[in-house]
Amino acid sequence: MTLDNSPIVREGQLLERAIFVGGLGGCGKTMLTAIIGGFDRVEIQKYNYVIENICTLHRLGKVGDDVAFAMIRMQTDLDIYNMMMSRETNFRFSDLSSVFKNPGKWRYFRRLFQAGDDAIVDRVKNERPILHITFHDLLQHSHPLLKALGEKARLLELVRHPLYMIKQWYKNVEQFYDNTFNPREFSIRFLYKQNSLPWFVSGWEEEYLKITNKMDRVIYMMRHHIEESKRCYEALSENEKKQVMIISFENFVKNPWADLEKLEHFLDSKVTKRTLKELKRQNIPRKMLADGINLKVYRKYGWKPSDKRLGEAGELQERRNFAEERASSEGMRVLDAMSANYEKEYFDRKI
Repeated sequence: MTLDNSPIVREGQLLERAIFVGGLGGCGKTMLTAIIGGFDRVEIQKYNYVIENICTLHRLGKVGDDVAFAMIRMQTDLDIYNMMMSRETNFRFSDLSSVFKNPGKWRYFRRLFQAGDDAIVDRVKNERPILHITFHDLLQHSHPLLKALGEKARLLELVRHPLYMIKQWYKNVEQFYDNTFNPREFSIRFLYKQNSLPWFVSGWEEEYLKITNKMDRVIYMMRHHIEESKRCYEALSENEKKQVMIISFENFVKNPWADLEKLEHFLDSKVTKRTLKELKRQNIPRKMLADGINLKVYRKYGWKPSDKRLGEAGELQERRNFAEERASSEGMRVLDAMSANYEKEYFDRKI
């Protein structure tokens, strides 16, 4: 049986509001999502790879509008429905996205013993919970999210200086670097001239394949993501842009108060004692940008305590030296240009 031209639909929606928090790898999403999870009515962060993959396939022209929009609505409804019963909720103790790392963890234990199923619809209407999804490459997937969810959606993008992300990208690039299968890599790939390529290479395959230097590939991948994110943001309507908020990591960790006030209006929510507790746990406000939490997962990707003797300029230079030892001169020219553009756009002064 086929439906011919009949569109796929989901009429109506259980969801009241959703906040998608995104940014490039190494930008500090796990820090920001923990803080956002402390706002009034905001749920613990979760990942939904089905929605991410649908958005990617839509971007590649493999899924039509009707299917993409209906599936996004259905998946967000399922997320909030299950979350209100602590079903499919992360109780793995060591995960940064688990209830044990959330400032409001006890509500998820209480929900295990509360009425579920039919009772959930009324609870969602009365409590107005805000679904909280961590998203990769958010702005590049903004179009289907905003079209599917309309006014219910809020997109929060965290940006960070390229030099502060370079070490993590360098450690992660192996999963994209060749054709070998990585069972822990779950992003969409496509076949091009017998090469299995990551979805974001679509449109510049030949240039990508010609880059043999590992650090250069990191730099060009990062530049592509930054440029595409900006292009997708500029393509939004003025009303859609009001549903998007961009936060600079450097400005936020040094002085979060202005951004927190904006977030209250953006989410129609409030900072709570849980939010302030999480700020303290994340060592915010900070004197130095790198004064984060000393966690094994952060050390794995190159984090180390800041060196007060170097100052912020010295910390950036140390990261630039790391890249320069591995990149070509042309790659460094591209990286320096990205750094200069970021500083011009987001720094009140050069660090």
